[in-house]
This record gives sequence, structure tokens and C-alpha cells, in this order.
Amino acid sequence: MKMRGTKLSVVGAGAVGTSLAYAALINGAATHVALQDINATKVRAEALDMAHGSQFLPPHVTVEGSDDVAVTAKSDVVVVAAGAKQQPGETRMDLAAKTVEMMKTLIPPLVEQSPDAVFIMVTNPVDVTTQAALKISGLPAHQLFGSGTVLDSSRLRWLVAQECGVAVSNVHAYIAGEHGDTETPLWSTATIGGVPLKKWEQQTGQLSPEARDRIADQVVRAAYEVIDGKGATNYAIGLAGTRIIQAVLRDEHTVLPVSAQLDDWHGISEVCMSVPRVVDGRGVGRALALPVNEHELQSLKDSAEHIREAARRLGF
Repeated sequence: MKMRGTKLSVVGAGAVGTSLAYAALINGAATHVALQDINATKVRAEALDMAHGSQFLPPHVTVEGSDDVAVTAKSDVVVVAAGAKQQPGETRMDLAAKTVEMMKTLIPPLVEQSPDAVFIMVTNPVDVTTQAALKISGLPAHQLFGSGTVLDSSRLRWLVAQECGVAVSNVHAYIAGEHGDTETPLWSTATIGGVPLKKWEQQTGQLSPEARDRIADQVVRAAYEVIDGKGATNYAIGLAGTRIIQAVLRDEHTVLPVSAQLDDWHGISEVCMSVPRVVDGRGVGRALALPVNEHELQSLKDSAEHIREAARRLGF
């Protein structure tokens, strides 16, 4: 595989940003990881804690942390994990408004430091944040995209594997649409070991419509369950984010359900949301025109309108 570059910057030293930086380090996704946050004491401590384990990291991997945006200069990939914290009584739209307002001051200096970098948005609500950041940055559509439903699809595959008693690697299924309550499982194109789900159900009696509905509901509720138990989701998104980073830095041309601007995908346009797309050294590439049934298409159109309306309220 061709290495596109080796510097990764992660903006935001909270639970998600630090987990992502840590996962990237131990996977050797980049040889130089820079962690940036406005909290100088915390970001330096987080980077120092990771650096103390350098003996056990892949060779030639380094990490540094700073509150100065200059630490991100000349990055090959910049991951934005910084965002406003949701306060008691606040709605998701309140959170979106604060986060998008933050992006107006956060994104331009990052682009100035690394104009050729591929930008990956992780901050929630990720689809709205990605749509706003794309316009704020002025970058080409291929150069900035969101982590989308890569994590949701991983949750779906894990649950299907648990239900059917097979390895996760043998399950191929995507969640598309919003990274959130209106997301849609693409059951019609899902397979287990190459066997379409409809045939799998006929052959094994597993994955009935009721079971699929239960699994889809579990995927939607997964984040809420983790947050209720420990306050944040961080490990799985750290791994999912690292997978996306590797696809870019290794120029893999890997298909991942990331959130990016759509242009007439099954009639859906002018919105950032997740469908399976090719991810490579340039960033996000073409969207796969995989077939969807009538129910899935309507759900995806509803999801697109939900994102579009949220972005519209915020001026994007």
C-alpha cells in the first residue's frame, strides 16, 4: 500500500480525541501524532502519558500535545473531535448550535496550518457539523468529511454476528443516513459469508423481520446505553476513526459509510450524510450506487431531510 503521509493531528483532548489519538498510535496509523486542545495543561498531560509508553509503540512513532494550533501544521490528516458539551436540559439542537458556532473559529486556523490535509469531522451531531465545516472551510468536497456511520455499522455487524453465531468479519452490512436516531440499516444488501440475509433467514430461521427490527433499535440505542453507564462513548469511536485515518494515509480505496456531501445519490442531494463511499489518499471519493428497496430509500430521504432542516436552522 502507498503511504500518503505520516502526520496526524487530533483536535480536542476529551474522551473521544484522546481515545482516537491513542488508538492511532498503537496501530501505527501515523508516525507523528499531534494532539491540540485549548486546555494547555490537560493536552500536554495526555500527550505525555501516551509518550511514556513509547517503548511499546511501533518504531519511530512520536506524540506531542499543545494548546497552540501551530502544532497541527503540515498535517496529512486532521481529525476534529472538539465540541461543545451538552448541559442538563439542553436539546440536541442547542448542542448543535453551540458546536457549529465553535467551528466558525476552530476550522479556519486549522485549514491555514494544513491546507492540503484531509479533514475528518468526528464532533456530534456529525452530519450537521460536517455540512457546516465544509462551507466554513471552503475546502473541496472530497477533502472534508465526517466519520458518519462507520461506528454504527460496526455495532450492527457485531450484533448480527452475536445473533447468528458467526465471526464479525463475515458479516457485511451498512448503516446509512444520519449518525443518530433516523439512521437506516441497509438490510436488502447485507450478507453473511456471501449469503444474502433473506436466504440466510430461509436457511437458518435466524434474522426474522422482528429480530432485524430489534437489532436496528439496539444500534440506535447503543450510544445512549454507554453514555448512561460511563458518561461518554470513546473506545469504539477511537477505533472507528483510526480505521478511517488508515484508509486515507495508506491510500486504500476502502469502502466505508462516511458522511459527505451527496450529489443525486438515489435522488438525494445537497446534504452531508452517510452512504458507502470509497475512501483513499485524496479523502472521500465516489458514493456507491448500491441498490436499496423502497422502504430503505424512503427512510434515507426522511433522514436527509432531518439533517437538512437542522443545518438550515443554523444557517447552513
